[in-house]
Amino acid sequence: MTLVERAGLWTEDRKTATREAERRLRAGEMSVVRLAFADQHGILRGKTLAASEIDAALKNGVGFTTTMLLKDTSHRTVFPVWQPGGGFGMKELEGAADVVMLPDPSTFHALPWAPHSGWMLCDIFLADGRPMPLCTRQLYRSTLKTLGERGYDFVAGLEVEFHLFKLEKPKLGLTDAGQPGEPPEVSLLNQGYQYLTEQRYDEMDPILEILRTNLTDLGLPLRSFEVEYGPSQVEFTFRTGIGLEPADTMVLFRSATKQIAQRNGYHATFMCRPKLPNVMSSGWHLHQSLRDRKTHANAFADPAEPLSATGRHYMAGLLEHARAAAAFSTPTLNGYKRYRPFSLAPDRAIWGRDNRGVMVRLLGGPGDPATHLENRVGEPAANPYLYMASQVVCGLDGLERKLDPGPSADTPYEAKAPLLPRSLADALAALHEDKALRAGLGDFFVDYYLRLKQAEIDRFSLEVSDWEQREYFSLF
Repeated sequence: MTLVERAGLWTEDRKTATREAERRLRAGEMSVVRLAFADQHGILRGKTLAASEIDAALKNGVGFTTTMLLKDTSHRTVFPVWQPGGGFGMKELEGAADVVMLPDPSTFHALPWAPHSGWMLCDIFLADGRPMPLCTRQLYRSTLKTLGERGYDFVAGLEVEFHLFKLEKPKLGLTDAGQPGEPPEVSLLNQGYQYLTEQRYDEMDPILEILRTNLTDLGLPLRSFEVEYGPSQVEFTFRTGIGLEPADTMVLFRSATKQIAQRNGYHATFMCRPKLPNVMSSGWHLHQSLRDRKTHANAFADPAEPLSATGRHYMAGLLEHARAAAAFSTPTLNGYKRYRPFSLAPDRAIWGRDNRGVMVRLLGGPGDPATHLENRVGEPAANPYLYMASQVVCGLDGLERKLDPGPSADTPYEAKAPLLPRSLADALAALHEDKALRAGLGDFFVDYYLRLKQAEIDRFSLEVSDWEQREYFSLF
């Protein structure tokens, strides 16, 4: 019995998708296929196989070491896998043993910038066919199943800000390597501070057109391309999708953008606030609503009210758990530099109608079938599966408890509401105590995630910063 059969996935739909992937592989004359999975940080990892080996991989997957799931953002292994019980209580993680990435044939793409290459996204399984409990795509799929049992589908649209720079020095000297290595030297593509001006857009058009062409050929649902407020900062938006699709789109978009930029002499970064003069913070605004599975109607739309009762309860759940969910929407230490008052970014858990200073912005109105919520809390470096899973879990808790979000905030930076965490440590502390997120994502995963992110905080605490050097070196 193959792995795909042991996992209970060898359905007619999967067989059809497998045949179509194999047909496209032959028709495209591709020599290799990249098999990729999103790790705990939402970074794509994987292996590249010769095209002749893909049929076997589609049935039985490809093994890789479990330490890939145990690393922080410096690629250091956080858990002591060489000790008994050191694999966070999972025998399967001890000794850097293997798990299996199983390609999802429905995600097959031909890579326009590497025409000899096909690409497939993978889910992670144990050898006996059980889903790997640390696989974030599997975790998100589980929350979507729970939502479906309540009669809803999750609908999301992406609005992603990021920076594009000219790559000056990639820092490939012998002393530049490390964990992590030295960041590259870059220069601006425009001076910024001319929000949405055509002049600034045209200055960036050469690389934006290269990105647009490749991402469109990749099949991503691009919608708009904008010059943002800061220097060398842009925003791409995407049409709405359902379920796994928006999260899959985000991981592929980020990875593709960085690869395309690198090949053309540029550097793309989804870091929230790079340490460069005059740059602005980047956010990831997640537009979301629920679709009724029976009627296929927008469950947030109401003929007489700005937002339905379902939408109000769901929104209240997002606000109720905002501090804990920040650990998933803003998973880096850097991301908390963005939560500043009067900055077009939120600083507290509040909502408002068409107000860009709030955390959750209500868009639409009575009778508008496109009524939805825009959560402005996220950073573009977030793991999409965890960000969206946290939204579903928090929203469901609001639905089940029929929570009330309170009135719309007209002065969001002065409203009486819980402040968003001021640091990743604050967010982790809130997550540790949040019963709804623990119930929705599981204690095992939450505790694993807390330990993983704490390792980053601990490493940061041991570093001497530029601020400390300036503050104390001459004074004392």
